[in-house]
Amino acid sequence: MLDRLVVLIYPKHMNYSDITKGLFLSRQNRFIAKVDIGGKIHTVHVKNTGRCRELFRKNAVVYVQRSNNPNRKTLYDLIAVYKGDTLVNVDSQSPNKAVREWLEAGGLLAKPTLIKPEVRYGDSRLDFYIENEKEKAFVEVKGVTLEKDGEALFPDAPTQRGRRHLAELIKACENGYTAAVIFLVQMKGCHTFSPNAVTDPLFADELKRAAKSGVRIIALDCVVNPNSIIADKKIKVKL
Repeated sequence: MLDRLVVLIYPKHMNYSDITKGLFLSRQNRFIAKVDIGGKIHTVHVKNTGRCRELFRKNAVVYVQRSNNPNRKTLYDLIAVYKGDTLVNVDSQSPNKAVREWLEAGGLLAKPTLIKPEVRYGDSRLDFYIENEKEKAFVEVKGVTLEKDGEALFPDAPTQRGRRHLAELIKACENGYTAAVIFLVQMKGCHTFSPNAVTDPLFADELKRAAKSGVRIIALDCVVNPNSIIADKKIKVKL
């Protein structure tokens, strides 16, 4: 069943409960890190498999969420980290939730009547299908945590999957749908967004091809607090 919208409310925050401050010590692997919480060293779950090397530095102030699952091996999830004076949300599950709120508020299509997450199109599963009385659209969301000199960059590692999603959005355009890729910059302070051509030149080329094919390239920054994240303003896209 396609889920119908019942209530549209904006702004509203994607909230976290049971948030605690800590100090980042080390990353053991993609999924596990050591964090000092109140003077005690805990093994915590990292909710982001990206490299994030510029963020996960020793003694960086972080925020973790305590799990309410007594059967988990790790008691906490790593949610956000300070990079200088900027708080960066690193929860890879938050972009879709924050963007959904933005979509519900009419950010892409005015007065949406239908939003369905995780929709199969072609050979991929795209993040959202959305429609109103006039348009039908497919949307893919990419979380961005890499920043350099005020510029948000994606990806921080080569992504074949990301290129495949762009190819599907191009096909959707060719078949008469509206298509958009939304880069959710999980912080404030970035003035522009660009594809990271140094790390993944193939993705950068595919993004340019998508733009020329009619795919909407949108970058949104976020208001980030220790216990919330909300999609905020569009920032300039430089391809």
